[in-house]
Amino acid sequence: MADTGSQLLLGSGLTVLSHPLMYVKMLVQVGHEPLPPTLGRNIFGRQVYQLPGLFAYAKHIVSIDGKSGLFKGLTPRLCAGAVGTLVHGRVLQSYQESKQKGESDAEHKESCTSLDQVIKETTQEMVARSAATLITHPFHVITLRCMVQFIGRETKYNGVFGSIVTIYREEGILGFFAGLIPRLLGDIFSLWICNMVAYLINTYALENGAVGEMKSYSQAVTGFLASMLTYPFLLVSNLMAVNNCGLVGGSLPYAPEYTSWIDCWRQLSREGNMSRGNSLFFRKVPAGKKYIYEQKRFY
Repeated sequence: MADTGSQLLLGSGLTVLSHPLMYVKMLVQVGHEPLPPTLGRNIFGRQVYQLPGLFAYAKHIVSIDGKSGLFKGLTPRLCAGAVGTLVHGRVLQSYQESKQKGESDAEHKESCTSLDQVIKETTQEMVARSAATLITHPFHVITLRCMVQFIGRETKYNGVFGSIVTIYREEGILGFFAGLIPRLLGDIFSLWICNMVAYLINTYALENGAVGEMKSYSQAVTGFLASMLTYPFLLVSNLMAVNNCGLVGGSLPYAPEYTSWIDCWRQLSREGNMSRGNSLFFRKVPAGKKYIYEQKRFY
């Protein structure tokens, strides 16, 4: 119980600290660019027109809504984090309780290095994460819609309970699970890519005498690469969560009415926007792209 409480406290703290970044990322993902490009230099020193980065975008939000404006949607996100941690921990605990008793330390140590054990543990983690995602997705949808309201200055989704009533009244139960499938697929693919690549590196690239720190580094690197590869699933999931929900940011000119997440994927792919919002720094203006501004259009 103490471990769960510590995890909840730590998770809540990290959620609060990271919320402004997620807020800006979400607005960029839907294509909202409130500030015109500025002439700057890329990492190679060349002059290029750049879209506003994280800090410039956050400063713009503060100028309109104040510092508290950076934390729109925080309450449902905290709810999602707390419930998700409890569900995730309970599922893994059930696996531990059903594990056969009497396994010696030597047998356990040997099995931890085997491919079968990696597959088994990854499968268990996949089930735990999927269960947590399924239970908490309604809070995730509410969080994103509260954020996107910044674009049209709406107040349609106000508070957790009020938002639940609104979604149920207008979209029914399915409205709470908008964008769920690509989010689940992205989580699953990311987990398997991360764990399997880390296993291959630890088994074949690192020597047997390699220290544990090196293996932890390989896990972190593969986790970063996996998140990069599966980012399009996150983007599509977030766009589907707000698409055609009655908000300016979820309709034209920001987004058409997608018929499905596959339709959304195909349109983003045709437009070359599959990585939109992936980076919040050094955001070069792509040639030929059109962006929507609050008071004017930029070509």
